[in-house]
Amino acid sequence: MRVAYLVNQYPKVSHAFIRREIRALEKLGVSVERISLRKTLEQLVDPEDRLECERTYVVLSRGAAGLLIALVGGLVTRPAAFLRAARVAVRLARRASQPWKHLAYLAEACALAIKYRAMPPDHIHAHFGTNSAAVALLWSTLAGIPFSFTVHGPEEFDRPESLGLDIKIAQARFVVAVSYFGRSQLMRWCPADQWEKLHVIHCGVDDSFLDPIQASPVPDVARLVCVGRLCEQKGHGVLIEAAAKLAEEGEPFELVLVGDGPLRGEIEKLVQQRGLRGVRITGWKSGLEVTREILAARAFVLPSFAEGLPVVIMEALALQRPVISTYVAGIPELVTPGVCGWLVPAGSVDDLCEAIRAALHTPTERLEAMGEMGALRVRQHHAALIEAEKLSKLLFGAASVATISKTESRRALHISSKSSP
Repeated sequence: MRVAYLVNQYPKVSHAFIRREIRALEKLGVSVERISLRKTLEQLVDPEDRLECERTYVVLSRGAAGLLIALVGGLVTRPAAFLRAARVAVRLARRASQPWKHLAYLAEACALAIKYRAMPPDHIHAHFGTNSAAVALLWSTLAGIPFSFTVHGPEEFDRPESLGLDIKIAQARFVVAVSYFGRSQLMRWCPADQWEKLHVIHCGVDDSFLDPIQASPVPDVARLVCVGRLCEQKGHGVLIEAAAKLAEEGEPFELVLVGDGPLRGEIEKLVQQRGLRGVRITGWKSGLEVTREILAARAFVLPSFAEGLPVVIMEALALQRPVISTYVAGIPELVTPGVCGWLVPAGSVDDLCEAIRAALHTPTERLEAMGEMGALRVRQHHAALIEAEKLSKLLFGAASVATISKTESRRALHISSKSSP
C-alpha cells in the first residue's frame, strides 16, 4: 500500500513524532511518500531530520509560476473534477479569515494531482487539520483518492469554523485525534452519525526511548528541565515567575529550557530582570542531546496553557522522569498526580511553585518509582509501532473500501453501456 503523507512543513524540530509514525508504518509494509507544502525554514540540528528532509517533496519548490501552470493544467485535463474541487475550495474560503489562500490550496492540490497522476497513492493522509488537510481534501476531490487527517490541537480547536473542520470531517474517510480530549472536541463539530469515523491514535515514542537501558537513576541534583518551543502556549512566562518566587524564598535549583522560538528574546529579558542565574536557555538540540538534558534532571516541567498531548511529556516519562504539567487537553490522560508526576491549574504561579518545590524535595527513590510508573504507561499507550498498527488498519480498510467502490462503479458503467440502445 502506498500512502501520501501531507504536512504543511516537514520535517521540523518539533515533528519527530511524525517521523516516528512514518518509519513505524514503513516497518509494517506501508510505502510512504513524504510531502511538505512549504520548505522548512528551521535549522535542522538532528541528523534524522536532515535525512527526512532529503526524502521529502516540497510542493512550493515549483514557485508561483509552477502553481499557476498546475492550476490551468488541472482545469484543462480534468475539468469536471476541477470544478468539483473548486466548489469545495469556495465552501472553505467562505469560512476563512483569508479566503484568497484557498485558491493557492487548490493550485497546490492540482500540482500534486499532476505530479502523482502516473502513480497515484492509494490514500492521502494529512497531519494537522489546517491548510494541509484542506489541500488533502482538494487533492482527494480532484483525483478520487480517499483521504484522512490527524488533528492535534490546539489550533484546530481555537478556530474550527474558519478552518472548515466540519467540512473536512464530512469528506474524510476517517479522522484521527491524538487524545480522547481531542476526539471530544471533534465530536462537537460533526453530527453524531459521523462519530464512528473519529479514532484515537496516540503519538508515540520509539525504541530510543522505550528501551529501559536508556534510562538512568534520578540524579540527586536540584535541576529541572523544560523542553518545548518558546511560544505563548507553552507557559514559559509563568514558569519564570514561579522560578523567581522560589529563588526569592531561598530555594536553590537549576532550570534548563531546551528550545527556541518567537518568545526567546522576551523570556531571556524576563530571566535577566528577575536576576535568575540558575536559568539556562540552550536553543534547539538534537534528539540525543535532548535525552541527555532530560536524564540530567530530577523532573521535567511543562506548564502549558494550550496543547494537544505533548510528545515531549511521553519522552520524559519513557526516560523515567516524573512530569510537572497542567490540567490541559490530553495531558491528564497520561500524567496522573501522585503516580507519575504533578498537575497544576494552567496559569497559576503559586500552584506551579508548590509542585516544583515538591519535586525538589521528594526523595530520589520516590521520584524513580514515579518515573517507572510513567514509563510503563508510555510503553502501554504510546509505543510508536503499536499506534502505527492501529493507523495501518484504518489505512488498509479505507483502501479496500475505495477499491470496492471503484469496482462497483465500473460494473455499473458496464451494465449501463450494455443496456443502452
